[in-house]
Amino acid sequence: MATTSDNPLILVDGSSYLYRAYHASPNLTNPKGEPTGAVYGVVNMLRSLVKQYPQSNVAVIFDAKGKTFRDDMYAEYKANRPPMPDDLRSQIAPLHQIIEAMGFPMLVIEGVEADDVIGTLADQGSKAGMPILISTGDKDLAQLVDENVTLINTMTNVIMNPQGVHDKYGFGPEHIIDYLA
Repeated sequence: MATTSDNPLILVDGSSYLYRAYHASPNLTNPKGEPTGAVYGVVNMLRSLVKQYPQSNVAVIFDAKGKTFRDDMYAEYKANRPPMPDDLRSQIAPLHQIIEAMGFPMLVIEGVEADDVIGTLADQGSKAGMPILISTGDKDLAQLVDENVTLINTMTNVIMNPQGVHDKYGFGPEHIIDYLA
């Protein structure tokens, strides 16, 4: 079973970080009056994660702009979700630049969501026996937890392995998809 001492490959759900930071951070601005609170929050979360896991490799994954294959499959996909606020949207490009300047690989794949990329990488890594740690606040990703894949909640610092998923939900990771449906 993967543990935090295994120096796991850390897959950061950048989209989850972005929204969490936006809603949790103060309304900060730079000298030009441009919003920077989400950028500040994400950078602090990444710095904290690296401090906690200094020997691990970290990749940050974001949703790509535009439609995904799910939109093509189901026209009502996320139809009731409000659009991204403009003051958050304006922080994405600067945040991406900062993440790259920090030296983190960043993945933004057109046509798929960050969750899909994270799921693919976690599955491939797990099958290869690699310890994987997914840093997110998204409960959907609990379905990926297995003997090699664990989750860390960015806000509570709670780590969930298969037993942790069972303790929280009353069933194992293999049933998360049914629960969410």
